[in-house]
Amino acid sequence: MQGLHPYVPGEQPRDRVYIKLNANENPYPPSPAVAQAVTRFVADHPEKLALYPDPDSYELRGAIADMLNQSGGVLCRAKKTQDGRCEPYFTDQIPFTVTPDMIYAGNGSDEVLSFVFYAFFDGDRPLVVPEHTYSFYPVYAGFYGIPLEKIPLNADWTLDIQRMTIRACELDTSIIFANPNAPTGRMLDRSQVRAMLSTAPGDRVFVVDEAYVDFGGESCIPLLAEFKNLVVVRTFSKSLCGAGTRLGYMVASPELVQAVTTVKNSLNHFPVDAMAQQIGIAACSDTAYYADCARLVAQERKLFCRFLEEHGWDVVPSVTNFILTKKDGVDGEEAYRRIKAEGVLVRHFNTPGISQYLRITVGTAQQMAALRNAMENL
Repeated sequence: MQGLHPYVPGEQPRDRVYIKLNANENPYPPSPAVAQAVTRFVADHPEKLALYPDPDSYELRGAIADMLNQSGGVLCRAKKTQDGRCEPYFTDQIPFTVTPDMIYAGNGSDEVLSFVFYAFFDGDRPLVVPEHTYSFYPVYAGFYGIPLEKIPLNADWTLDIQRMTIRACELDTSIIFANPNAPTGRMLDRSQVRAMLSTAPGDRVFVVDEAYVDFGGESCIPLLAEFKNLVVVRTFSKSLCGAGTRLGYMVASPELVQAVTTVKNSLNHFPVDAMAQQIGIAACSDTAYYADCARLVAQERKLFCRFLEEHGWDVVPSVTNFILTKKDGVDGEEAYRRIKAEGVLVRHFNTPGISQYLRITVGTAQQMAALRNAMENL
């Protein structure tokens, strides 16, 4: 236990009310359909709160599959139809129908990742990860006793895909990374991921974490038609405005979904709770609403990046709901403190290599206006 290094989330201070732009939460509320579903569920079926929920989340998994088929897996580019639904942008079209048996639903994508680590990664061989990526990967690696092979990023903050795949082949091991990556916001396009999958060991699970893809990335779900070792992990916390609900899911072959289900039922049998299942189903039924939210975030991101550049900040190009940025002559921790003093929370990491940077979540137009005021004279 003494060797474990727990995950450190964005701070949640209680001393005053802040504008929270430090945890990559969505600034918009869930769809009205979600509130209606919760109200109906409690009013019409209170007895279900006394019963165990569906252990397989079958209806929820069907709703997730339908949402992915509607959107192509990238909400900000999905086109609204006359009946209020969505259809994929042509580059996001999935070349097959996603079915419920390709979906595993869990209590947040972090729990899904935990089961993925336990099911597919081996303590006898290192796991290949980017040097800077989602900070929960090292936490789970430490917990499950899995060594990490960290590959430095390129000078432009992109993943060094050649070095990652070469090292995976040398070690005969798996690869995991976030795409778009966190905390950098950079992405690999689908052809780059396909090239990695074609080169990496085909009998080792290859995991792509798509927590932020709906804000402008390219989903790798279409690659499931070609690669049976691919696992795509996604969340309701970002683009589906559901960080307070704790819902996540994985998209993969039915065989890999069954493997994770077996691990869950052997290690931690608690399914998604009844209320969260209803919330997830309702959210998936209003894809058009969340597509609009994702577009608003992408639009505000573009405007704020322009502001930063005009004020001398270096901005890492982002297709997510956050921006990684620094300014020469401005200490990262001091900038964080001064912005906090103005009532706005952003994220600062003491991690070597990015300690001079701030990671800023994209909020509403009003929230970003307040942040501009706080940063004007930094």
